[in-house]
Amino acid sequence: MYRIPFNRVDWITSSFLIGTALTALIGVPIYLVKVGLDWFQFAMFFFFVTATMMSITVGYHRLFSHLSFKAKIPVKFFTLVFGACAFENSCLNWASDHRLHHKHVDHDEDPYDISKGFFWAHIGWLIFKLNPEQPMDNVADLRKDKLVMWQHKYVHWIGLFVGLVIPTALGYVWNLKMGLDPWLGALGGFLIPGIARIVVAQHCTFFINSFCHMLGRQPYSTSHTARDSAIMAFLTFGEGYHNYHHEFQHDYRNGVKPWQWDPSKWTIWTLSKLGLVDGLRRVPDGRILLAEMGEAHRKAQKKLAELRAHPAATARSAADSLHEIVEKLAANYHELEKAVADRVQLSREVMNGWQHETRSLMRELRRTTATATATA
Repeated sequence: MYRIPFNRVDWITSSFLIGTALTALIGVPIYLVKVGLDWFQFAMFFFFVTATMMSITVGYHRLFSHLSFKAKIPVKFFTLVFGACAFENSCLNWASDHRLHHKHVDHDEDPYDISKGFFWAHIGWLIFKLNPEQPMDNVADLRKDKLVMWQHKYVHWIGLFVGLVIPTALGYVWNLKMGLDPWLGALGGFLIPGIARIVVAQHCTFFINSFCHMLGRQPYSTSHTARDSAIMAFLTFGEGYHNYHHEFQHDYRNGVKPWQWDPSKWTIWTLSKLGLVDGLRRVPDGRILLAEMGEAHRKAQKKLAELRAHPAATARSAADSLHEIVEKLAANYHELEKAVADRVQLSREVMNGWQHETRSLMRELRRTTATATATA
């Protein structure tokens, strides 16, 4: 307790985070036991949590922080209003912090640096202000947007009215219409689509800063801690493919593969077909495959070095087999690198062939390494 820097605590933020969490954990179960949950309360919760999370992922993150596409006023207005309902500060503040995160990822200047531990990256950076407040000098483009600045000025009032007053009022009106106690309906609206929804949306967002830098694979780069996780993608509306995102942050997609769960990507694409957004930024397939092949080659080189340094004869013997794999991966990588540099149009069949061969070589590498380690 003596080591806790109480003089650095952000009391307003921490009181809100802890107060809403306790209210949700204690109040919601009591309400459900005493009153029960009807379909209207559930529908409101589903709508508000979806609208809030999509406003963070599509709006705050991909539109405003990374400029991954351009949006018409209705999309901007919706995401700014429901983004305020997350109570994660204004879009201007959020984007400034997030741009710092990408610029200084895993270093001290990163606002939610995972190297300081899970707690710090998840929520500690909001509770404690250990470093001086950074000047928001990296969002000059957003300061020119009148809607962004309107939301920045009134963000807490917008969040309070739309995120808490409206669901409370709707719960009151619904119960009144159904001949039930309207005040119980108002309480349910306040607790479930109001408070509980805020807690769920906030912690799903916080997972991107914490678990998405701890759990999963790193198929595109190991130069930073960001990882790809299908489980995290489901919980974060597609943001869980974080290793890809940190390599190609301006792509409007996070789940770049067709089968990867990314409702934010699908929403942006759908809005583009409706004429509400345009200018969708995509990384060319060749560059994505080049990153995958480059990372596979680096991992293979590392395994080869480990086996060559191993004292066991079986390990050194296996290194000869791995050497051929590393050479083949290097040859394929340099061939694709030249094609990308020369802007050669590669067919889907050619790129699929390289991808399948890379994955086959990596499977063979893992088998060889596992066998050598087991017999060493």
